[in-house]
Amino acid sequence: MASRLHAFNRFELKYLVPVEQATELRDELAERMDRDLHSPVGGYGVWSLYYDSPQLRFYWEKIEGLKFRRKLRIRHYGEPVGVTDDSPVCVEIKQRVNRVTQKRRITLPYGTARRLCDARELIEHAPNERAFVHEVLDLVVRLNLRPTAITGYQREALVGRAADTGLRVTFDRRIRGRDRDFHFGGPDPENRFTIPPHLSVMEIKVNERTPTWITDLAARRNLSLIRVSKYVQSIEAFGLAPRSVFHLDEVAFPPPSPTPSPLDTTLPAQDAPVKAGAQ
Repeated sequence: MASRLHAFNRFELKYLVPVEQATELRDELAERMDRDLHSPVGGYGVWSLYYDSPQLRFYWEKIEGLKFRRKLRIRHYGEPVGVTDDSPVCVEIKQRVNRVTQKRRITLPYGTARRLCDARELIEHAPNERAFVHEVLDLVVRLNLRPTAITGYQREALVGRAADTGLRVTFDRRIRGRDRDFHFGGPDPENRFTIPPHLSVMEIKVNERTPTWITDLAARRNLSLIRVSKYVQSIEAFGLAPRSVFHLDEVAFPPPSPTPSPLDTTLPAQDAPVKAGAQ
């Protein structure tokens, strides 16, 4: 069996910016970056089902700022409507080691992923996937992990050129979540905005160092670094932890039409299908 395992390390910087400013930043970045091949005009959907213990261990590790912490999730790229047991998804362990974000994931059919994470079954796997599959099983059994929250948002992604090939910048908007109806393909899910819809999250991701020109851009735009977790926002928005954030129904804020950018002429949407596992 061919391996489906993928792993990478990154440094990440996050900024919370108004949607209008995010559009301006995207257009300015487009002068030195390219649109990700998996990112069509208007972006693509990213939906994640997060697992946590009954005591919300992963949530509190994030809140307390532990230097080593992990999260387990199943992630689907694209819209969740129509997802079946055969649809490709990623089972992913995201962990933080000091300042470095590490991700390891395996691409599986949705039904197989739920057997692994929900039914706690040992699935068929390639030899070099064994450590990862057993780590997932160890986590769900030892910590009694269960589906806890779903997050979803629309993402546009840019990638660096030439000397900046390790650079990736994403803009996430319409950040929503829910604390029930955990099947991706379920009908009429009741999502809420966990970050106000007029705001988006901009993330700068690099393999080693952040280019000077992009930190200069952030300073010139008066952007301030923030610590924000979409999973934490969902936990708090639904009162699963003793904090409160935002409670805005998704239906009250319909999605706007895609805003063209200078990148739009390089890759029409119909030529850029979103693949499961797109970074």
